[in-house]
Amino acid sequence: MGGVSLLGVTTSSRILTRVIGLATAGALALTLAACSGGSSSNPSDPAYTSNYKTPAPVAYAPLTGVALAAGTTVGPALSVKICNVFACEPQDGLNQADVVFEEIVEGGITRYVGIWNATVPVSVGPVRSLRPMDADIAAPFGGIIAYSGYGAQETRDLAVDTGLVNVTENDPAMYRNDYNVAPYNLMLHAQEVIAANPGLAPPAQQWAYSATLASSTAAQDGTPASAVQSIFSNQSDNTWTYDAGSGRYLRTQWEAADVDLTGAQLSAANIIVMRVNVDEFVGVPRTRMVDSGEAFVLSGGKVVHGTWSKASTAAPIQFKADNGVTIRLAPGNSWIEMVPNESYVPGGSVTITP
Repeated sequence: MGGVSLLGVTTSSRILTRVIGLATAGALALTLAACSGGSSSNPSDPAYTSNYKTPAPVAYAPLTGVALAAGTTVGPALSVKICNVFACEPQDGLNQADVVFEEIVEGGITRYVGIWNATVPVSVGPVRSLRPMDADIAAPFGGIIAYSGYGAQETRDLAVDTGLVNVTENDPAMYRNDYNVAPYNLMLHAQEVIAANPGLAPPAQQWAYSATLASSTAAQDGTPASAVQSIFSNQSDNTWTYDAGSGRYLRTQWEAADVDLTGAQLSAANIIVMRVNVDEFVGVPRTRMVDSGEAFVLSGGKVVHGTWSKASTAAPIQFKADNGVTIRLAPGNSWIEMVPNESYVPGGSVTITP
């Protein structure tokens, strides 16, 4: 009577059974919710309570892109003019520098501007005299610039005008080592000079960094580069060779491994070669930093080609690939080789080995 039989069960009785089953399931769900104190695992339920906890933010070293341990305090940048001739070797602290710039000076030799922040050693050096481009190099990093002498007053004025704390050879933090001959033995107590200038702001991040070596722009988009040779003049050249085991480039100079005071070979996660114009300023070569030019960025055994540019003394250098996209460096330290174009000094050259 009023229903189609299917295997002895009418549609009416099937519907009734389903309604009773749903009602029972609903009652059971309410009972379970009541027993659980009102919470629910269903985000759409008004009684739902999330137990998600926001992870602690990760801080990165501004000049290397390496994640910092929780609670790490970032101090100011310390830029120091470092010697690079036989009489100055071995240098102290270069392997701990976040960034090292190599620049040509008079006579075809080169000098460094080392910049320390993430790891500041007890001492660095040997310290040498200021050159005109050093103000443009150090200014974006802020903090302190240390050097021994400066030649013309105009060169000193450039450094003072940056607003950086200028530390010279008469500062109490300067001292002479006992293993080099003067004037190639002037050293700086790096930690001491930072402690003597409290309240300085940490440096701003200068460049884009990838999370890993493998995700850096060169490693992802570049072509093989097992080594790069930079010739600054007939007096100065260096070669960086990739070591796959460490994922770093190792430096040789004057046909031998370039080592620091500890005997460790100088190494870097990133090698950046800037082709630069050089002119004359108060009688000495000046690398034109507020300028632009060709760039090669090496990370992870590969190289990407692009350009560099710097808008002002206080502005950071920008590195962009040929497609116009900002280049991401690998986490770690960087060496920047500023190789002259044909200009005030005879032109240098760059040779990359696949």
